[in-house]
Amino acid sequence: MRRFNTAGPVRADEHYCVPPLDRVSLAGVPDLIRSKSYFVLHAPRQTGKTSALLALRDLLNGGTEGAYRCAYINVESAQTAREDVGRAMKAIALQIAGEAEDTLNDAATAEAALRFDGAGSPDGALWALLRTWSKTAETPLVLLIDEIDALVGDSLVSVLRQLRTGYAQRPAAFPQSVVLCGVRDVRDYRIHASSEREVIAGGSAFNIKTRSLRLGDFTRTEVETLLGQFTAESGQAFAPEALDAVWEQTRGQPWLVNALAREMCFPAGALRPRDDPISDRDVFEAREALILSRETHLDQLADKLREPRVRRVIEPLLGGSDAEYSGRDFEYVRDLGLVAPGPPLRIANPIYSEVLPRELTWVLQQAMPPQQTAWYVDADGGLDMGKLLAAFQDFFRQNSEHWVQRAQYTEAGPQLVLQAFLHRVVNGRGRIEREYALGSRRVDLLVVWPGGQGRAGRFVVECKLLKDGRSQARTVERGLEQTAAYMDLSDADAGHLVIFDMREGRTWAEKIYREERERDGTPITVWGA
Repeated sequence: MRRFNTAGPVRADEHYCVPPLDRVSLAGVPDLIRSKSYFVLHAPRQTGKTSALLALRDLLNGGTEGAYRCAYINVESAQTAREDVGRAMKAIALQIAGEAEDTLNDAATAEAALRFDGAGSPDGALWALLRTWSKTAETPLVLLIDEIDALVGDSLVSVLRQLRTGYAQRPAAFPQSVVLCGVRDVRDYRIHASSEREVIAGGSAFNIKTRSLRLGDFTRTEVETLLGQFTAESGQAFAPEALDAVWEQTRGQPWLVNALAREMCFPAGALRPRDDPISDRDVFEAREALILSRETHLDQLADKLREPRVRRVIEPLLGGSDAEYSGRDFEYVRDLGLVAPGPPLRIANPIYSEVLPRELTWVLQQAMPPQQTAWYVDADGGLDMGKLLAAFQDFFRQNSEHWVQRAQYTEAGPQLVLQAFLHRVVNGRGRIEREYALGSRRVDLLVVWPGGQGRAGRFVVECKLLKDGRSQARTVERGLEQTAAYMDLSDADAGHLVIFDMREGRTWAEKIYREERERDGTPITVWGA
């Protein structure tokens, strides 16, 4: 039986998969190659770029699109050379040697590449190798270069400029077409090369690019096709609400879809019993297990939160404050896959929306004492949100000065502390769904709790900041309006509005309060903190 793939290129005989070239504008790629174009394929990590390149190589070498020799090289091994161009070219030459021999049966090029030792003229070495390789046969050479943005400084500049130097000699004495593949579009590179006085823009170092193709996430149809392959082989069905939940939680991010499916369908590495369809509850249990596992994919994304340009985009989004980032900051964070490609600005999917605040408050959560469930669960097994938020008021009063400053994103600190508190209490049995609205000065939380009587309880908790220069009455009224709207959208049982008073000189006696309010016939509890 095949498996869901979460590491390395897909193999159709081993993995459930969406055909890689179905996800690229395949109709346009052969035209780009026929027109001798040099172009870029980029997408966030673990979305299927390498699988697409390998499938393209096999297609071109199979003769389906004409007579080409197509080679794939991965230049990530040259990353450790940093700005030592000689070492970097040696590492790339070894990749060329292996591909020439193993894929194209070209012993002469393999021997020439192996003879390169990095001495002499490394800034012309790649040009010379590709020139020789292109002239070994009448069939045009197509070169696919993966992980191009792993290269650093002078090494990256040297590769780009050598490709540009040979461009005019194609296809007789240089590759007919070159595809550069990485996380970011080459035009977004800001290259700090020690040999140059100024930062070099990738677009200027590689101004021969014809197009940039972005490999997108799975569509909903592709997600259902992938899961349907498992059903066809195993007989294990997915309930309709489970399919809905997989799509909503992942928004088609390929690694997340496969990892979630693996967790659901092969718990502990074994096939689950096939008697009952996989339910939406199974999806959320798998989601929680996946998040707690701190898989490399999620851990790498969380690690990016420390970068200033990531913080400038994500912090106002998590806090609902106004944006103060540049277009380059946004492009970088988008290319990492942390935010969705198009407007409005939002976290890419609900799983990432859960991972990011958890990562930012992980230390806080670990330092909070374990909670006994008895005090916030009522006699019917339902969640008593009144008790829970009253306890948070007391906790925030005693610890806010310490915890907000310890939060990595201090501007969103109060909201993150509340989320850490709720997560520590709720996530043992329930779950929290989060919505962030840039510039709204609010964060929407939906607490879902499996009740003892019928359906799960659903509680909206909306957070707003009250700062100097803002009217308290207006802030509360606006918050009531937003809370009521989110309650209606979420089909919530109750709504709570938490106002964090960040104004200078306010005492805790003035900050802490509880009021029962109403908006358009909807009761809402307002909590001051």
